[in-house]
Amino acid sequence: MEKNRGKGTTSMFGINNTIFVSNKLVKKINGESHKTAKKPALFFILLLGLLACQPQTQPVPYPFEEDIQIFEQADRKSFPPSDAILFIGSSSIRMWQTLEEDMAPLPVINRGFGGSQAHHVLHFVDRIVIPYQPRAIVFYEGDNDIAAGKSPQQFIDECRIFADRVQRQLTGTPIFFLSVKPSFSRLQFEEQRREANKLLQELCAGDERLHYIDVSTVMFDETGQLRDDIFLDDQLHLNAKGYELWADIVRKELFSFFNLP
Repeated sequence: MEKNRGKGTTSMFGINNTIFVSNKLVKKINGESHKTAKKPALFFILLLGLLACQPQTQPVPYPFEEDIQIFEQADRKSFPPSDAILFIGSSSIRMWQTLEEDMAPLPVINRGFGGSQAHHVLHFVDRIVIPYQPRAIVFYEGDNDIAAGKSPQQFIDECRIFADRVQRQLTGTPIFFLSVKPSFSRLQFEEQRREANKLLQELCAGDERLHYIDVSTVMFDETGQLRDDIFLDDQLHLNAKGYELWADIVRKELFSFFNLP
């Protein structure tokens, strides 16, 4: 009996021990699996927390956005006169301090922003062109475009797009394109400048709503040399004498177009 009991006991305890060990093993494995499953979730939560603590990256504003907002703030305080002549473009427009006096009695709006190129004006058309419902537009860009690496044709293509966008919303509004000016600081681009003016003149000749104003030829003396008395010290921007030359030409063109004495 003892022997049988011993066998039975051994067998019984062996089975029970196996079951007991197996259960512990299953629990241990299950516990490890549960811990392992928790790790990715914990890592993800920690990652989210770290990301939340990082400073938020602000979107980079479009170039000249601050300049345009200044124009818009001024418009909210006192909106420009209706049916005015809008002068728009780069620093050659922005720095024209006597523009209002030079074009009187025609009312003018100066929306020049320094360093701009034709595509920048295009970007802001709906904010600083269309709202004014101008009587006419005088547009100056080009030397910054060429200096930045644009080809003359690329520049002209953007001028054409500008004209098309304006005409879609302000049908029949005349646009006067000023020729691209020469300067001592950018003589290396003289060939491209001349080509751009040739193409610009052709663009205007093919559309009765577009007009080309040559403000470049007068900047050369009788020997064909670029005048050295019409620039600021940077040899890029016009001085008062330079603007006097421009004013005389632009005023005559506008007065003639609007039949003013």
